[in-house]
Amino acid sequence: MNEEAYKQLNEMIRTSHHIVFFGGAGVSTESGIPDFRSKDGLYNQHDVAFDAYSPEYLLSHDCLVHHPDVFYEFYRQKLDARGIKPNRAHYKLAEMEQKGKLDGVITQNIDGLHQLAGSKNVLEVHGSTLRNYCDACGTSYPADFIFNTKKGLPTCPKCGGLVRPDVVLYGEALPSQTWSDAIDLIHQADCLIVGGTSLTVYPAANLVDYFRGRYLILVNKGETGYERRASLVFHDSIGEVFSHIEV
Repeated sequence: MNEEAYKQLNEMIRTSHHIVFFGGAGVSTESGIPDFRSKDGLYNQHDVAFDAYSPEYLLSHDCLVHHPDVFYEFYRQKLDARGIKPNRAHYKLAEMEQKGKLDGVITQNIDGLHQLAGSKNVLEVHGSTLRNYCDACGTSYPADFIFNTKKGLPTCPKCGGLVRPDVVLYGEALPSQTWSDAIDLIHQADCLIVGGTSLTVYPAANLVDYFRGRYLILVNKGETGYERRASLVFHDSIGEVFSHIEV
């Protein structure tokens, strides 16, 4: 990408007053967390124990209910983000917020890396692996609770109910308040930066349609369906692009 494009990027950021970032799996891949749909992604990692099921089923409400032993084994093996560190993009977004140049982050990721990097206003539309709760009594438990339950099902010490991750599974609705807050944030934005997402996962991808501001900036290695609407497009790693942002 030429220097002129980075100059345009910084000029758009400089002249904007309400910037919002909306990100997907590609934001975390540089931290070592696989995305879901690339050729090396989570959905294309083969494990004999899980080959009988589709990846979507393994992370579905139906699997949790009907095959909980399979669900929790897959979850513990594939979605443990403890010990993973934020990358350049996470830290740059936190810096932008701290300097008053970013209103907030809307993320499809469930790894908590934005908060670990220092971002405060983070809307997690798909939930987080760092939170768990009892499906029966609602008691909250930390991330370690499920991951440290090596065998069998994680049950609530208080009532014996099943402790599940606070993650939106296939077949479940997005958290209504978080979704509403995300729409409001995008409505108020004059600059929306979309990064690390192909914008093919719905309903989250619909959030871009609520943007009515001046600048739409897309950062993704592959093409998206919104490029004709964009003010600026980068087909590069988000860490590389964000390393050129000056705030």
